[in-house]
Amino acid sequence: TRSERYFSVEDAKVTVALDTELTDALIEEGFVRELVSKLQTMRKEAGFNVEDHIVAYAAGNDKITALMQANRNVIAGDVLADEIVVNSTDGYVKEWDVNGETVTLAVKKV
Repeated sequence: TRSERYFSVEDAKVTVALDTELTDALIEEGFVRELVSKLQTMRKEAGFNVEDHIVAYAAGNDKITALMQANRNVIAGDVLADEIVVNSTDGYVKEWDVNGETVTLAVKKV
């Protein structure tokens, strides 16, 4: 069965209910995962080696740049970024749709 917030399944005498509400923290985590995925794709497209350290850039979207700043340690660690720069771009540049938000991302080898 399904309600606005819960999804439940019954089997014999056992019922399992899942809370399907997306909290702000879960939404933010989804954006972070998408940004990491896009930056990793860009590393490959730019021909970088797996071990290459980069500078990651984001511009053109205040929501995304704020998310990148707030989560800079996680993102930097996942994409080997020595630095995350917002509101400018350099290197390999590409525009993306990240969960409905348009943003320009860039990667440059250190």
